Amino acid sequence: MAAGPNADRPVAPSALAPLARPVFRALWIAALVSNVGTWMQSVGAVWQIGTVSGSAALVALVQTAVSLPVVLLALPAGAAADVFDRRRLLLATQTWMLVSAAALCVATLAGVANPAVVLAGTFLLGLGNAANAPAWQATIPELVGRRLLASAVALNSAGFNIGRAVGPAIGGLLVAAAGPAAVFWLNPVS
Repeated sequence: MAAGPNADRPVAPSALAPLARPVFRALWIAALVSNVGTWMQSVGAVWQIGTVSGSAALVALVQTAVSLPVVLLALPAGAAADVFDRRRLLLATQTWMLVSAAALCVATLAGVANPAVVLAGTFLLGLGNAANAPAWQATIPELVGRRLLASAVALNSAGFNIGRAVGPAIGGLLVAAAGPAAVFWLNPVS
C-alpha cells in the first residue's frame, strides 16, 4: 500500500495544545480573568458616569479613555517590550493596573467618583493595558515555542473575546445588584 501525499507532513498540534504547558496555562487563565475584570470595570464606569452626570457625551468618553492610551502608546510600548526585560515590564504594568483599579474602587466607596475621577481612572487603566499588551504578546513564543505559536495566539484571541463577551454581562448583573463599586472592587482582584 502506497503512502498518501500527506504522509511526510507533520501533524498540526491541537488548538488547545499550548494549555498543556503549565506556565502558558497559568498566564492564559490569569489573562482571561483579568480581561473579564477589565470589561466589568468598563460597565461600572459607564454606569457611574451615567448615574452621576446623566451626560451621554461623558458616557461616550469612557470608550475614549479606554482606547486613547493604545493610540498614544502602541509604538513606544512595542519598543519597550523589545528593549526591556519583559518579565519586569509585565510586573510593572500589572502593578500599575492594580493600583489604578484599586484607586478607582476607593474613590467610588469614598463617594468622590465624579465623571472626571472615573475617566482619569479608566484612562490610567488603559495606559497600563496599552503598555502591557506588547510585552505579553512578545512573551508568547518564549512560553510555547514555534510549533505551538499559532495555537497560542488563537487561544489568546479567544481568551480576549471570551472576556469581552462575558465581562460586560457579569458586570451588568453586578452593577444592577450591588452598584459600580462592586465591579471596581473585583477588577483589581482579577
